[in-house]
Amino acid sequence: MNTINRFIAFSIIALAYACTQSSLTNKRTIVHDLSIIISKQYLNLPVSQEVDRAKMSFEVDGKPELDFDIRIAPSKPDYWVFYDVTPYKGRVLKISYEGNPEGLKKIYQDNAIAGQDSLYKECNRPQIHFTTRRGWNNDPNGLVSYDGEYHLFYQHNPFEREWENMSWGHAVSKDLIHWEELSVVLFPDKLGAIFSGTAIIDYNNTAGFGKNGIPPMIAFYTAHSSDNERQCIAYSLDKGRTFTKYDGNPVINSKEKWNSEDLRDPKVFWYQPTKRWVMVLFERDGNSIYTSGNLKEWNYESHTPGFWECPQLFELMVDVNVNNKKWVMYGGSGTYMIGKFDGKIFTPEAGKYYYGNGAIYAAQTFDNIPSSDGRRIQIGWGRIQQPGMPFNQMMLLPTELTLRTTKEGIRLFNVPVKEVDMLQEKEYTWEGIDANNASEVLQQFNDAISIRIKTSIKLSLSTDAGLNLFGQTLFRYDMSFNQINGFFYSPNDRTSMEISADIIIDKTSIEVFVDGGAFSYAIERKAVPENKDGFKFFGKNIEVKNLKVYPMKSIWGN
Repeated sequence: MNTINRFIAFSIIALAYACTQSSLTNKRTIVHDLSIIISKQYLNLPVSQEVDRAKMSFEVDGKPELDFDIRIAPSKPDYWVFYDVTPYKGRVLKISYEGNPEGLKKIYQDNAIAGQDSLYKECNRPQIHFTTRRGWNNDPNGLVSYDGEYHLFYQHNPFEREWENMSWGHAVSKDLIHWEELSVVLFPDKLGAIFSGTAIIDYNNTAGFGKNGIPPMIAFYTAHSSDNERQCIAYSLDKGRTFTKYDGNPVINSKEKWNSEDLRDPKVFWYQPTKRWVMVLFERDGNSIYTSGNLKEWNYESHTPGFWECPQLFELMVDVNVNNKKWVMYGGSGTYMIGKFDGKIFTPEAGKYYYGNGAIYAAQTFDNIPSSDGRRIQIGWGRIQQPGMPFNQMMLLPTELTLRTTKEGIRLFNVPVKEVDMLQEKEYTWEGIDANNASEVLQQFNDAISIRIKTSIKLSLSTDAGLNLFGQTLFRYDMSFNQINGFFYSPNDRTSMEISADIIIDKTSIEVFVDGGAFSYAIERKAVPENKDGFKFFGKNIEVKNLKVYPMKSIWGN
C-alpha cells in the first residue's frame, strides 16, 4: 500500500501542510506543519536511527499539548513508535516538526500500533521479564500496590529506543509476573523532563486531592532542567491511569538549600510513630530526609552522605522476628547500610555492604503492600541491550528482600518472589552426578529461550568451578580468591566446599542468586562465537550434588 493510500485507509485527513520560518536565537529553523482530525486510537510514527533528532510539537485545537525530540524517518524506517491519541478523538491535532518533512507523510492513525501482529514475539523480546512495547526504559518509578494491582511506573522515552524525552511509562499486574502496559502518565513540561520518583496512596487525604471518598494515588517525581532539579507531585483518582500535576509545583526547590544540580529521585512513605510523611531525596553526595504533614510543605531534617541516586529507606524484620527490626538505606548502586530511624534521622550501625551487582541499577521497592503479605518486594532496572529491537533495556524479576543473621552480622538477602514459580512448566531432577553427566543431561535444554536451573556443586579443589552456556560463563565460583563471576563473595561457612545457585535465563539476560540470596547478580546473555558446547559444567572433579531444571512459560501468552 503506498503512502497516499495508507493515509486514506486510516482516515488521516490532512487539513494543512505548510512550511514556516522562525528565528530562534539568530538561527533560522524551518518548521513543517501537518494538521489532522483524530479518528483512531494511535498515531504511528516512523523512526530512523540514521537521522538527527529534531523537535516535534503537538497542538490540540490550537492549544500546546506536547514537545519532544524524535528521529522521523524520511524514507524506510528502522522501526515505528506510537502515541495514544484517544483523548483527542474528533479534535484537530497539529503536528509541527523541525526535521525533514518527508517523514511527516508516513505518519498515520490506526487502532493498532505498527507491528501489533508481532508484539511480544520479536526475536530478541525477553519472555519472562517486563519490557516496554516501544522505546527506551530505565529506572522503575512509583512502585505501589493498590486495590489488587501492582503498579510499575518507569523512566521511559516513548519516541525512540535510546534515552531522551524522560517520561513515566506505566504497567500494571495482578501477580507481579504478567504485566499489562498502559498509556504514558507523565510527560515533560515547562519545569523539565520527568525524572525518577515514587508513588503513595494518601488514605487520609492529607494533601486534599481526594474526592468522594476516593483516596488519591500521588506521584512524586523530579522535574529536571539543564541547571536545576525540583521535586514535584501529581495525583490520580482513577487508579493511576491519568494524573493531574499540582498547580503549586515544585514542592521542594532543593537548589535553594544545597546550590547543587544533583537533587533528585524522591522516595516517600508514611512514618506511623510521628504520623508524618517522610521523603528520602538524593542530594549532592547522599540521601537527605524531609518530613511533611500534607505532602506539599516539607521540612529538611538530616543528611546521610555516601550514596548516589535513587534512594530507598525501609524497615525489615531480622530473621523474621517481629521484635527485632532494622532499617535499610541504599542508593542506585544497591550498596546499603543497616541502622536505626526515628522519623527524622537515619543512624547507620553497619555497612556499606552490597547484596548484588552486575546489570542491576536503581532498584526500588513497593509501597502499600498489604500487611497480610508483609514482604518487601523490589524491582530493578536491568541495564541490558535488546539488539535490533524497537525497544531497549528491561526490568529485572521482582525479588523479595529480607534481613538475616550471618557470621559477619546482619545482611540483606535477595531472592526471586514466589510468584516466579508459576512460570515453571515442568521439573527435571538429578542428584549426585559428576560434571560430565550433569552437562550431558542439560544438552536437551540448550536451545531453551527461558529456563531456570537450581544447582549446588561441591568442589574438590579451591580452584574455580561453575556452569557455562555456549561458552558464556553463567556462574563461576573461585574459592581461592573468593569470587563469583569476578565479584567478591565469601560464604557464610568459610571452609565449605559447596555452593548453590539459582540461575534464571531469558532471551537476553541471566539472573543468578547464590546461596539462598546471600549474593545476586544480573548479566547480559551472549554466546561466545563458534562455541557449540551448550550447557557445560566445569571444574576439576566437582560433584553436582543436585540439579533441578524448569523450562519457563512466556509471560506474554505466546
